[in-house]
Amino acid sequence: MKPTINYALLVLLCFCGSVNAEVPTFTIEIREHLFYPSQLVIPANAKVKLIVINRDSTPEEFESYELNREKIIMGGAKAIIFIGPLIPGDYPFFGEFNPKTAQGMIRVEN
Repeated sequence: MKPTINYALLVLLCFCGSVNAEVPTFTIEIREHLFYPSQLVIPANAKVKLIVINRDSTPEEFESYELNREKIIMGGAKAIIFIGPLIPGDYPFFGEFNPKTAQGMIRVEN
C-alpha cells in the first residue's frame, strides 16, 4: 500500500508555521533627501524587515558599511531590506547620492 499525503493538511501546517515566525517590520521614509525617522530602534538577535519608501522624485541609495547593505530606491518607489540578527549597538546608514543630508542610525537593543 502506498502512503497517502493529505496535501491540505500539509499546506495548513506550513501556513501556521509561517504565521508564528513573522518577521518584525519597520519603515523609513526618504523625504527631501533626509531619512525619517533618522534613528530607528530594533530588537537584538532578531531578523527584521526594513521597508524604505522614497517620497522624493529622485533616486537614493540606502547604504551601510556596518550592515553590509546597499540598495538603490528609485524616486516614488520602495524597497525591502532584511537585516539581522544583530548584536546590540549602533549601525549608521546614509544616502549615497546625498551623503551630507541623508544620514541615519539603527540602534539595536535587547
